[in-house]
Amino acid sequence: MAETIQLTAPDGGAFEVYVARPAGEPVGGLVLIHEIWGLVDHIREVADRFADEGWLVAAPDILSAVGVEPHLGAELFALLNDPDEEVRTAAQPRLRDALSGMRAPAYAEWATGALRSAVDWLDAQPDVDGRIAVTGFCFGGTYAFLLAASDDRIRAAVPFYGTAPDPDRMSQIQAPVLALYGEKDTPLIEALPTVKQAMADADVDFEAIVYPGAQHAFFNETGRRYSPEHAMEAWARVLEFLDERVAD
Repeated sequence: MAETIQLTAPDGGAFEVYVARPAGEPVGGLVLIHEIWGLVDHIREVADRFADEGWLVAAPDILSAVGVEPHLGAELFALLNDPDEEVRTAAQPRLRDALSGMRAPAYAEWATGALRSAVDWLDAQPDVDGRIAVTGFCFGGTYAFLLAASDDRIRAAVPFYGTAPDPDRMSQIQAPVLALYGEKDTPLIEALPTVKQAMADADVDFEAIVYPGAQHAFFNETGRRYSPEHAMEAWARVLEFLDERVAD
């Protein structure tokens, strides 16, 4: 069962959250954070998949507030995944313009506060009993790291190809982290040894999985970088991790 609700961010503004409910008692609550394309159908479908596995999922829309509504995100995604390189290149200025709002200095604070409001909602739901985790993809992977660093109610974090926070923020992460990357996602892979060392220095329970031959966004079956084999393995690994660290 799924529905869309409205929650209130710390600044008093409302934002929408797609909620996917399991058939029975939830094994836990999960914050699911979308990619830079916003709360598009793909993310809603991932939320439904987690709900089928027993999770009560809250997938907040944290980009409409800065102008990237789902219909725009879906349009930009289609352009950036067009097989014609000229089409992809021509769309880059539109993408940069659309994403300018999320680069404003105050945006990260607003977005993290909105995500904490989603945690508040999950924490108040019957039978969740404090069993709350976060996962996210790309932009959402970055914010999965940040939410784990900002809210000690998070019991596990699973960022897919996200950028880790600065070392001072890493030290605030109390939850175990399972981070998933594609080998061909060059900037993140080049930074990974430094991230691992910083996580170790901060005494964070951090595991990084790098999938050989996989690219950025390998989990998104609607995009040209999708890798079915790696996505299937990652899905099984994530479910096992969440069950062990949160649901039990």
